[in-house]
Amino acid sequence: MENNQSLNRTLTLVPITLFGIAYMTPAVVFTTFGVLSETTRGLIVSAYLITIIAMLFTAYSYSQMIKAFPVAGSAYTYTRKAIGSHLGFMIGWVLLLDYVFLPMAICVLTAYTLSAAIPAIPFWLSVLIFIIPPMVINILGIKLATKLNFWLMMLQFLVIGIFIVLSVKRLMTGTGSFVSIAPLFTSHISLSFLFSGAAIAAYSFLGFDSISTLTEETIQPEKTIPKATYLAVLICGGIFVVVSYLAQLVHPSFHFKDVNSGGFEVIRMVGGDLFVSIFIAGLIVSSFASAVAAQASAARLLFVMGRDSVLPKKIFGYIHPKYKTPVFNLLIIGLVSLVALKLDVASSTSFINFGAFTAFGFVNISVIAHYFVKGNRRSPRDILFYLMIPLIGAAFNFWLWSNLDKHALILGSIWSALGIIHLLFITKFFRKQPPELGLGDSENFAS
Repeated sequence: MENNQSLNRTLTLVPITLFGIAYMTPAVVFTTFGVLSETTRGLIVSAYLITIIAMLFTAYSYSQMIKAFPVAGSAYTYTRKAIGSHLGFMIGWVLLLDYVFLPMAICVLTAYTLSAAIPAIPFWLSVLIFIIPPMVINILGIKLATKLNFWLMMLQFLVIGIFIVLSVKRLMTGTGSFVSIAPLFTSHISLSFLFSGAAIAAYSFLGFDSISTLTEETIQPEKTIPKATYLAVLICGGIFVVVSYLAQLVHPSFHFKDVNSGGFEVIRMVGGDLFVSIFIAGLIVSSFASAVAAQASAARLLFVMGRDSVLPKKIFGYIHPKYKTPVFNLLIIGLVSLVALKLDVASSTSFINFGAFTAFGFVNISVIAHYFVKGNRRSPRDILFYLMIPLIGAAFNFWLWSNLDKHALILGSIWSALGIIHLLFITKFFRKQPPELGLGDSENFAS
């Protein structure tokens, strides 16, 4: 049965940028605050600043690869085209840890905070709220998802703005000042704690790369996607730094009643029960928007891998004849997200970061391979932009990768081993190339 296999170019800079921001979820700074504060011993802002630098180098490399290959597929496509099909498959496989399991992590982060705020809501119900409705919206189409996302993001920005105002007011009333270097530096600073915190903080930035999965649905993607990528990193990075700085000053200790809902304790301190209610509404909205974006991106990565037949095409390369959306992929992502019922915050985020850091590192390496090696771009300017900058980006990401906890490294390695086994099967033990679909061979998802 014939199946449409391409994407309509309808998206512009603002909805694409908001899509990336929604995926990153600015409000995630509250849900990870307790874990990050404890891990960094209160130096949460420094951890975020380290991560912002790393992500900007990687955002640059994404922008260069988008110009070279303006198609969906993200790091999977870039590595495959720039370096080789076998390695490309493995990067796509590892990237699945990020894209497919990120919706699950969103459920974990939000469900813990929501259950702490409203004990009457059981944890399992909180998880389902962020799986089923977003899945239905994505099945109905990308246009509906982006329109809804705009208004959800506006409400999220409003709640964050209220938190900033209330925090400043509390600090001015209590200490008389909201200026301090405590969240950035102390005399007993530990680099190991700081680097471990940066590795966890990177979870908050997962999503700017998801913008590249909408390349085939974007008008003038070579210009629009890079701009949106930089904007998403800078806007969210700024929010993370400001909010975490104020939160750490409001709650100077890095000890909490429950580290998984530490941010909720700060919110209650700042605004009392009234703001808790407002925040809960904002948290539901922001996490809902993030879940919609995360499911949409994951479904498109699976679609591209299915379209290329490196995953079973009848399932992963299928789109619904009426809604023109990857229905099977969305259902699979929903089922995987149910694992959220058994995970805590630290485990879910570090597991996903294994895939993200690996993919980010190889996007940087892909720039070197495509432009510097294959393209023979060797002028002094080219050496800076196509060798040094992506090399620094790759080093940052592999360094953060090395600071993941041992459980993430073990689980990630097991997942990678399964990918190698699958690759051996589809290539007849490397006797042939992984299957691939031509870049121009597609029909569009329509909404």
